[in-house]
Amino acid sequence: MTAVQPGTSGVAIPDVLPVLPLRDAVVFPLTAVPLAVVQPRAVGLVDDVMRGNRLLALVAQRDPSTEAVAADALHSVGTAAVIHQLARSPDGVVRLMVQGLERVRVLEQVTAEPYLVARVAIAPDQVERATEVDALRRAVADVFARLVAVSSELPDELGPTAQSVGDPRQLVYMVASVIPLDVETRQQLLETDSVTAKLRLLLDLLQRELAVRELGRKITSDTQERLSKSQRDFYLREQLRSIQKELGEEEGGSGGEVAELRRRIEEAGLPEEARREAERELTRLANIPAASPEHGMIHTYLEWMASLPWSRLDGGTIDVHRAREVLDEDHYDLDKIKDRIVEYLAVKKLRQERAGRTAEPPRVTGDTPAREPILCFVGPPGVGKTSLGQSIARALGRRFVRMSLGGIRDEAEIRGHRRTYIGAMPGRILQGLRRAERRDPVFMLDEIDKIGADWRGDPASALLEVLDPAQNHTFVDNYVGVAFDLSQVLFIATANTLETVPGPLRDRMEVLALSGYTDEEKVGIATRYLIPKQLAAHGLGADELVFEPEAIRRIVRAYTREAGVRNLEREIAAVARKVARRLAEGERGPVRVTADSLVEYLGRPRFFDEVAERTTRPGVATGLAWTPTGGDVLFVEVTMMPSSEERLILTGMLGDVMRESAQAALSYVWSNAEALDIDPKFFEGKTVHVHVPAGAIPKDGPSAGVTITTALASLATGRPVRSDVAMTGEITLRGKVLPVGGIKEKVLAAHRVGLRSVILPARNERDVEDVPAEVRRDVHFVFVEDAAEVLRHALTPGVDLTHRVA
Repeated sequence: MTAVQPGTSGVAIPDVLPVLPLRDAVVFPLTAVPLAVVQPRAVGLVDDVMRGNRLLALVAQRDPSTEAVAADALHSVGTAAVIHQLARSPDGVVRLMVQGLERVRVLEQVTAEPYLVARVAIAPDQVERATEVDALRRAVADVFARLVAVSSELPDELGPTAQSVGDPRQLVYMVASVIPLDVETRQQLLETDSVTAKLRLLLDLLQRELAVRELGRKITSDTQERLSKSQRDFYLREQLRSIQKELGEEEGGSGGEVAELRRRIEEAGLPEEARREAERELTRLANIPAASPEHGMIHTYLEWMASLPWSRLDGGTIDVHRAREVLDEDHYDLDKIKDRIVEYLAVKKLRQERAGRTAEPPRVTGDTPAREPILCFVGPPGVGKTSLGQSIARALGRRFVRMSLGGIRDEAEIRGHRRTYIGAMPGRILQGLRRAERRDPVFMLDEIDKIGADWRGDPASALLEVLDPAQNHTFVDNYVGVAFDLSQVLFIATANTLETVPGPLRDRMEVLALSGYTDEEKVGIATRYLIPKQLAAHGLGADELVFEPEAIRRIVRAYTREAGVRNLEREIAAVARKVARRLAEGERGPVRVTADSLVEYLGRPRFFDEVAERTTRPGVATGLAWTPTGGDVLFVEVTMMPSSEERLILTGMLGDVMRESAQAALSYVWSNAEALDIDPKFFEGKTVHVHVPAGAIPKDGPSAGVTITTALASLATGRPVRSDVAMTGEITLRGKVLPVGGIKEKVLAAHRVGLRSVILPARNERDVEDVPAEVRRDVHFVFVEDAAEVLRHALTPGVDLTHRVA
């Protein structure tokens, strides 16, 4: 059974300990030092100790050139220590952080396999309580403080720390562990029992080292006064070369590493401020040992500085006609968007030609440089926002970089991390420019409306500097720490909706709206882009699978019904997969897909004309709504039940705005009951229930008042709403119809489901110009100013209500 020896450190030390031989080191009590373990025997010892109490004996070898496997090859006095930390390197080296506890004396060997285990006894230091001890302690602290002042490798904090240590034993071990001493001297200090003798020996060593340092400083000072700057530089370079040669680092060491980084930084063309910072870090790197963690951090920083495109531009001559051809090749329709892009290119071309250069834009109005615009494409998914950015880059002849902002919550993703810890990196803006290797790429900030914010920061606020043309020429990343010019970057943002984009950020961008496509546009996109793409993706030739136009049109109307074309592409891919399987199984082509044969490939249609079915009974009206994914059609249903008191029930996950619209609609219909040919007592003692189906989907917005009013009037008069009519608009208590937004998206949604008559507020008449011409030809627009006109056009024939409402 192992006995336990109490020590002054407060840790119980067993009398049998595993012994780790030290070749070129001596560990003192009360000190923490790092050790590196390589030998398999030593690694096995450390592994066993870590599974137990983490205690071991650290004893220096008598002969460092041999491997000690027995107790007689070690010194008789060592240090009992505890392992605090352990880390394994990929090269097999185990790195330890050990804390010395007590002096121990090795009594006898217990076993030598698989590693040395010995019986030890605590050898406490003899601390004399006398005036001489206190005087020696103060002398050692004073001389050590003077040594710290003249030694560049010793931190300045060590001097005051030593003078504040009152325990002479602790002072001896602390000072001896940081000053340069050989192994024999350190072992002599450790084996000396008397603390007074330790102090005397340490004082002699400190005075000798101080005298050498002061003499060296005097010689260096005298030499610097005699040598000119060029002579001193030559002398230092020769001295550095000699040192590197002795260390075996002449070819691949830190000297060559610094020279290579210096060359790359000079070639990078850094601005003056960045160049000064890089030179300062290069000087630090040359003076820091390669084993220091800070060496790697500085090296990584300089790598980033050298690899950023400080002065590399694509530039080039702009061909406006070629740019328009590229946009037409890549995208169907979108004429307004293409026109805006071509206008931008034309302005840039004129600036370049009239300034007589092709790389930098000319200056305008004093010293303010002409900035690149910040474009923001807003529209539902699948309408081509991201691919537009790629086409712009191709038309400009620039690199394209895409950065998805969806879900980003950390401000450091934009501004970078500060260089205060290992693993810090620049933000994703500079990372993207490094990948592009140019300072003027087309940089797409995708899903800018889905940025988050929490305790880690607000990325949207960090983007303000990036997207502000007045600031981004001096954008400062936290990691780089110097200004980087982003003014030549063509930033393009995409969003599904502007509602969630902060106002200051939205104000810095030029918004270009991309609404949904019409059925004919989708047929054209499928024919020119989607079908050839899917045929190539599935290994099919153009003559092996043929889609008839009517089949594509049926997919659009009966299988997708979306603002964009993503689901349309998925359905085309589903057909291509089934055809590819048939051909692989031996069936001979070509395969022709018709409207009637779609069921064979895609199953039964998912959508049908439900408007006529739902509006056959009174109390149901068809409304139009705007959503981030495009326009949509919704139904408002109204019913009534006897009740002890008049109540209004609203269901269907309605928001506060829609609830208030329903209350206003009921008040209008009830207050104008006689004018609307409704029994004034119709609503008395009744509970009115307004429901918007699809109750699991939240709904809100200021455009449902007209629809709810029509549904209430339909129920009260017993006249169903026309099945071919949809409507949108808000009403007041006096029945005035107010304008609403999202007209283009709502009209496209009505057109998709086959509605051919749309009731709109009169003040929205000018918004109809944004609706594609082919849709305007198919849809009849009715512009109204009050609710009575809405009811006259929406309800099935009955009494004319236009002039009866006051």
